Amino acid sequence: MSYVASPHSAGASFSLGVLDVMPLVVGLIPFGLIVGAIGVQVGMEPEELMFMSLAVFAGAAQFIALDMWTTATGASIIATTLLINLRHILMGASAYPIIAPMPAWTKLPFLYVMADENWATVMRRSRTNPPVTPAYVIGVSLPMYLFWQVSCFTGTQVGNVIGDPARWGFDFVFTAVFLTLVLGFWRTDGRFAPIGASAVAALIAARVLPGSWFILVGSLSGLLAALLTFRPQTGRPETGQRETGG
Repeated sequence: MSYVASPHSAGASFSLGVLDVMPLVVGLIPFGLIVGAIGVQVGMEPEELMFMSLAVFAGAAQFIALDMWTTATGASIIATTLLINLRHILMGASAYPIIAPMPAWTKLPFLYVMADENWATVMRRSRTNPPVTPAYVIGVSLPMYLFWQVSCFTGTQVGNVIGDPARWGFDFVFTAVFLTLVLGFWRTDGRFAPIGASAVAALIAARVLPGSWFILVGSLSGLLAALLTFRPQTGRPETGQRETGG
């Protein structure tokens, strides 16, 4: 089964994906520099950091793992990063109806490199025309993966120059990217309840629960609010037009 854009070409769909995700990719570059810089500052060799980045490809998890690198046990690091990435279960479930009809060579790599940014871009595009296609999914995913690796490697080379990331304001990059994603969803969906529920629940959980449980609590609270406030949309453009070829 093929899911290539019609009447748009695969090249046009790929280009559209790249254009949609590039503002978020640019915002991730400083974050990648931070991860690379912190990696060498905690004693990792550049090739070790790059192996982590290529294999894991999870900015938040890498950042937390490096922060714990010299003070926590391996089991603690694994448990913490697993907890942080549990949100990918919810993300994958929400993306499933969109990517399920696509060929394995598209959906499996997408699930491997699925991050908040390319997931959010695909979800937002799924509500508009032209439809989400394999070429589009590759277009929103490939630049993220490549630019992340380049920025992490650059960070390993200039880590001593960067020093404390907070001194340059780089510590706010992660927050700024997520605020951009939230604003985009709000403008597309128009419902504030899931956003508000996630924020309030996460803030409360961060005060009363140890570790990073607030991430999971915020995600589940937003999901529950979304289910309770869901209203079927009428007149929504079709997002799964099939095309021959591929």
